[in-house]
Amino acid sequence: MYAIEEINNSTELLPNITLGYRIYDACTSEVIALMSTFSLLSEEETPAPNYICQPDQKLVAFVGHLLSSVTYTSAEITQLYGYPQLNYYLKNIRMKMASKEEIFFTKDGNIPGKFDILNWVIYGNGTIKKIHVGRFFPTTDDLVIHEKIPTSFCTQKCSSGQRRAHQTGRPPCCFDCVPCSEGEISNSSELEICVKCPDDHWSNPTRNRCIKRIIDFLSYEDLLGYILSACASLFIANTAMVLLVLLKHRRTPIVRANNQKISYILLMALLMSFLCTFMFIGRPTGVTCLLRQALFVCVFSVAISSILGKTMTVLFAFKSTETANRFRKWGKMNISMVIVFLCSFVEFVICVIWLTTSPPYVESDIKAIPGKIILQCNEGSVISFYLAVSYIGVLSLISFAVAFIARKLPDRFNEAQHITFSMLVFCSVWASFIPTYLSTKGKHMVAVEIFAIQASAAGMLMCIFTPKCYIILLKPELNVKANLTFKRNPKRINK
Repeated sequence: MYAIEEINNSTELLPNITLGYRIYDACTSEVIALMSTFSLLSEEETPAPNYICQPDQKLVAFVGHLLSSVTYTSAEITQLYGYPQLNYYLKNIRMKMASKEEIFFTKDGNIPGKFDILNWVIYGNGTIKKIHVGRFFPTTDDLVIHEKIPTSFCTQKCSSGQRRAHQTGRPPCCFDCVPCSEGEISNSSELEICVKCPDDHWSNPTRNRCIKRIIDFLSYEDLLGYILSACASLFIANTAMVLLVLLKHRRTPIVRANNQKISYILLMALLMSFLCTFMFIGRPTGVTCLLRQALFVCVFSVAISSILGKTMTVLFAFKSTETANRFRKWGKMNISMVIVFLCSFVEFVICVIWLTTSPPYVESDIKAIPGKIILQCNEGSVISFYLAVSYIGVLSLISFAVAFIARKLPDRFNEAQHITFSMLVFCSVWASFIPTYLSTKGKHMVAVEIFAIQASAAGMLMCIFTPKCYIILLKPELNVKANLTFKRNPKRINK
């Protein structure tokens, strides 16, 4: 082909004559070479031996095959018709064609084989594009690449933060790009399995880098912690003011009529209740975890026991029952103080057993909230914790029942009605606390418990002591001994 191109392009060699050619692939087969020779001679696709279909033939010569056996078979036919046959018998010759492609013949007169490297691109609409990439020469193991090496894929490369997921039933180059799960990363486009971050780290939003987990707890810097601590401070101030008012007017009838000492104990217990909420705010430590729940339940047991003692005292004073008479025979023993001591002592024993057998401790929870380490107190024994809280619930129900019975006793300063309402508020708060506490996590769980402590303590403070302070400060004319007198109804009391 190179010689024909040179002749046709030259004005001196064979002027006004254009040479052409036909190429038949013998596929190194002598039979195919023979059939191709007959097709050229008869100038028909279907060979016709000994017959030339075209009277004016333009065939002038044959060019043989690279293999001598194939060339010899076709030459035996062409020589009968007088056609010359050109054969490749050049040896150790190199030449460069017009396309700048270099060809050469070996010492045996053969042209070394070569393979074209093609990139077949199949588009979505079904069209096919063939791109010539390079060539490979097996005899010399030379690889020639004309342009950038193509990649074989049916899916674009995955970006960082994704992994490969092979598409079932399709070639290996077909895959889906699946985002890494939370807590895993991928910083390479060829990963099939994402890398899991260490326990104290978490994946960033793009899933390509592990970052330090956020340590989460209820702190004073949080808005929630700030509000709860401010409320606790406000309630502490109110409780202290109520205590000062009662101490200043301790000799007045309204203060003396409602078991003065138990009122002071109740106010101190409420004050401690508000103070213990500060142990729930801030970074948990071994000391705060050990003391905060035990202190809370013990203080609340004292408060509820005080309310129960106040109510029982009023009930025994007006109900001429056998039990009341038995207590009177014991002399000057203070019934309310005995009730406070015994009921509080039971809670104290529960807490001692709890703290000695399975004490609370600080733990780090990395599973509750993704990307965060929740620093919290593990209660140690859940059974002990709920037993201590349940005991307070039992005391509050008993106090509510006793106060409900004594709510209509004939006393101007009878606070049984106020105690009934305060116990109703207390029980409502803690009845809603348990399901809410169990359904929250992290610092919100702590906030729920603080809210329950403050709300129940504030309910007792407001319901029991607000009427007293109102009379002492705003209605002093009612705070006289004359209002303590009442008319008994013997039929009603002694029935």
